[in-house]
Amino acid sequence: QVQLVESGGGLVQTGGSLRLSCIASGRNISDDVMGWYRRAPDNGTDFLAMISDFGITTYSDRVKGRATISRDNTQNAVILQMKKLTVADSSVYLCKHIYTKSWGPGTQVTVSS
Repeated sequence: QVQLVESGGGLVQTGGSLRLSCIASGRNISDDVMGWYRRAPDNGTDFLAMISDFGITTYSDRVKGRATISRDNTQNAVILQMKKLTVADSSVYLCKHIYTKSWGPGTQVTVSS
């Protein structure tokens, strides 16, 4: 079992940037497939980015060119950096351990106009 905790959310101005962390415990995730999502208006989840076990990254069109997913193996974590934020980026951001389908509780990001 793996436990995930996101952090780094908060209030950001339009055009600003953020750095979110997803720290794992209970399992070494340095070679695991990890994803970042955010809560959708219908309470589902929208895919944002993924990093494979080989370090290959994939991004959704909604964040491509603005987001970077990476690993911080010193913290057993996955990082999401985003720039050029807009109000539409306001949401709860969640990370997911793909193999175990484990989710963190999420971190709130609010972008002010």
